[in-house]
Amino acid sequence: MEIVGDGVIIGAGIAGLATAVALKRVGVQALILEKSDTLRSTGAALTLFPNAWLALDALGVSDKLTSLYTPFSKGSITDVATGAVQEVLYTGNGGKAQGPILVHRKALLEALAKELPADSIRFSSKFTAIEQQELGDVSIVLLHLKDGTTTKSKVLVGCDGVNSAVAKWLGLSAPIHSGQAAVRGLAVFPQGLGFKKEVAQFVDVGKRAAFVPLTDKELYWALACLEGESMARDPGLIQKEVIENHAKDFPPEYLDVVRHADLSNLTWAPLMFRHPWNVIFGNLSKGNITLAGNAIHPMTPDLAQGGCSALEDAVVLGRHIGNSFIKNGGLLVPENMAPATDGSQSLRS
Repeated sequence: MEIVGDGVIIGAGIAGLATAVALKRVGVQALILEKSDTLRSTGAALTLFPNAWLALDALGVSDKLTSLYTPFSKGSITDVATGAVQEVLYTGNGGKAQGPILVHRKALLEALAKELPADSIRFSSKFTAIEQQELGDVSIVLLHLKDGTTTKSKVLVGCDGVNSAVAKWLGLSAPIHSGQAAVRGLAVFPQGLGFKKEVAQFVDVGKRAAFVPLTDKELYWALACLEGESMARDPGLIQKEVIENHAKDFPPEYLDVVRHADLSNLTWAPLMFRHPWNVIFGNLSKGNITLAGNAIHPMTPDLAQGGCSALEDAVVLGRHIGNSFIKNGGLLVPENMAPATDGSQSLRS
């Protein structure tokens, strides 16, 4: 069986869904191949900075989220060793809140997915090989899927995450371990929160943590620390290790948040990144095949811009591919995809 489409996107995460929405807004219908059997919301929540909201405005979905979530106007940073507290203000002219906005990851994914036709995402689809076929002067991407089907497209965008198989096919070096690991989760207070709507951060030697109110009953919390021995994978053991080891000297309010963790979405993971020179000088595209999101630039929490940059990638890709589509009278011309992906690559790197 062969499926033919204008564009194929690997991965239905933030980058993949946002890229599909960006292409749809310029008239290009893309098929998303997702190896999972449903939208994945690992990570529970994420912080979106003003640059991400500009991208969401361009994608036409920001209003679906701003009605549910509001920006923070202030925060604090506590030095665990000394107890000193530094106030942080996120305000612009007139005192208007211009800080980050915390959103449920699932809510962001669903808002993007609702912008797409119902048949845009094929779940449980895993590819096994990529080919570029030359049909005369035209290059077509041929994907072989695990179920035996193949799909042809005029452009392929790899949005398949930090361990991207598309990035490996393009020749990028594998991401490396940053030496840090992170625990992320939601804390639930059924009777309501007694916390101010502020970003509370805590710093110690080799450790950084935070909690942020998400709703009137939920807090998002995270802890990044230097990784020595691997942390247990069982959520209950992760929670116990954070309380008794990694955050044992943290203020009582932080430990109380960890004790209220919803174990169903508690995760631990090593933090990976790609060397900047690999992104700047590496092959982020080859002809009509390119990358977006963590497949290009996995980021550590020090930048806190992973999801934001994925949204920006989508807008840039949509603009360049859309310009080619419009210039050619509403057609994706394969031989014009290389200039389009190369142009977007220079902006995103």
